Amino acid sequence: MNRIICGVDVSKDWLDVHVRPVGVTGRFGNDAGGIAELAALCGRHAVELVAMEASGGYERLAWLLLSELGRPCAAPLNARNVRRFAEAMGFLEKTDRIDAGVIAHYAEVRNVVPAPPPSPAQQRLKALVCRLSQVTGDLVANKQRRAAAASAETLESIDEVIALLKRQERRLSGEIASLIDDDPLWARLDAALRSVKGVASRTVAVLMATVPEIGLISNKAIAKVIGLAPIANDSGGRHGHRPVRGGRSGPRSILFLIARLAARYDPHLSAFHDRLHKAGKPKMVIRIALARKLLVILNAKARDARNEFANAT
Repeated sequence: MNRIICGVDVSKDWLDVHVRPVGVTGRFGNDAGGIAELAALCGRHAVELVAMEASGGYERLAWLLLSELGRPCAAPLNARNVRRFAEAMGFLEKTDRIDAGVIAHYAEVRNVVPAPPPSPAQQRLKALVCRLSQVTGDLVANKQRRAAAASAETLESIDEVIALLKRQERRLSGEIASLIDDDPLWARLDAALRSVKGVASRTVAVLMATVPEIGLISNKAIAKVIGLAPIANDSGGRHGHRPVRGGRSGPRSILFLIARLAARYDPHLSAFHDRLHKAGKPKMVIRIALARKLLVILNAKARDARNEFANAT
């Protein structure tokens, strides 16, 4: 028997819903009142799963409040995958109502399961890391503007902004460090990951904020999550080039930067890099392989740290 699934198309102001297979549709405000009404609708129709796309953060409130109200929710779905599924099913047109129905159908076909929302501490860590990244980017941009500035008045204005951004950078870094230190498991993970030379506290914070699965899933699975796993491209007797695709761009970018630095200190990473270089592999292939190798090392260290923590408690 098919599950009763509520597909939700999320926008800034509205939640368009489609309950499959009963065919009930509706529109609710994307606020506490509208989400409560949506939860009541799900209760009346015995909805077993609420599914919605990732929508730039606009889905976060609905996911959290619906979960608090006892409505099982799936983790936000990949919007690109849902859109391609819609086209495969013949839905070339795109409206909020159609999208809600497609989301419910996609969740049914993929047998999507409920997922608890991140803890308040995990949400705060992610928000702080995101804000620190924004401040760091603004700081770099303003330093570049300062280098090109000509007038004293412009320099003074830019210097004021740079001083403010530096204060915010120090404050955010301190809050992130305190948040990690206050959690015994996070503190142990932080120490384990930083034991790899070249991996600094900010890198660890990004990984812990954006890849909470680290140490919980297999090496192959986490490489796919990040987007560092080669995608098969074979057909008949042809064995095509296997690219990497998808995944989480934020932690992947960090790993690209850190992997080459870590290879200066880690003999195994250094030997791995040299072996690929001598084999004539392209620079990008070496870069991806080195990042994946570092990710596997970090995942193993996180797994050991989690096991040690579980056994100690």
